[in-house]
Amino acid sequence: MQEPLTLESLKLAATAFTIALSGTPIKPLYGVTDGKAVGTHIEASFNSFILENYIHRAGSAAKGIDFPDLNVDLKVTSFKQPQSSCPFRDAMQKVYGLGYHLLVMVYDKFDDPELTAAKLNFLNVLFIDNSRTGDYQITRGIHKILRAEGNADDIDALLEDRNLPLDPESRRQLAERLVNEPPELGILTISNALQWRLQYGHAIRAAREGSTMGLEDLLAQQ
Repeated sequence: MQEPLTLESLKLAATAFTIALSGTPIKPLYGVTDGKAVGTHIEASFNSFILENYIHRAGSAAKGIDFPDLNVDLKVTSFKQPQSSCPFRDAMQKVYGLGYHLLVMVYDKFDDPELTAAKLNFLNVLFIDNSRTGDYQITRGIHKILRAEGNADDIDALLEDRNLPLDPESRRQLAERLVNEPPELGILTISNALQWRLQYGHAIRAAREGSTMGLEDLLAQQ
């Protein structure tokens, strides 16, 4: 009998899935160099794995994330350039976080010409708590200003320097809020675009160190 999908069972499923898939020949991905195509294949396979083993309502385009009931979005990325995109909701996501957890599968792909199939090796499976999904440089700068007893003027200048996509009045209001409600230190690099571009280099390095609250490397726990 299938069990309901929970946050903990999702983590266990991600670990089991990536371990099982590592080294398995995948003919449809042979010769494929488009990272988006590889990611889409892995995401679809994982979602099928979840639906086969757990009671789960799949995400929708309207919700924008893969596991809306658990407030988790799945990202798959190559270790060569660990990044992905996500919908832009508002500028404060860069400071206070995306508003949902991230499950990030980091893979290395190589082709086996004898089998005419691709093989994947998963290097990391990161679970990033929503509180840590802000931008590393901006949140680090805010913390540094506040430790030095800076004020809203200093934070406003930082936000302007970092090109946070806000008009001056809204930026000032956010700066005043940040004095009283500092964010958690983010572990992503978030670039401005029509969609946010998320880069995971800081998260991968922090996971290796193993001492960051709100960050787990699920494969490292095996």
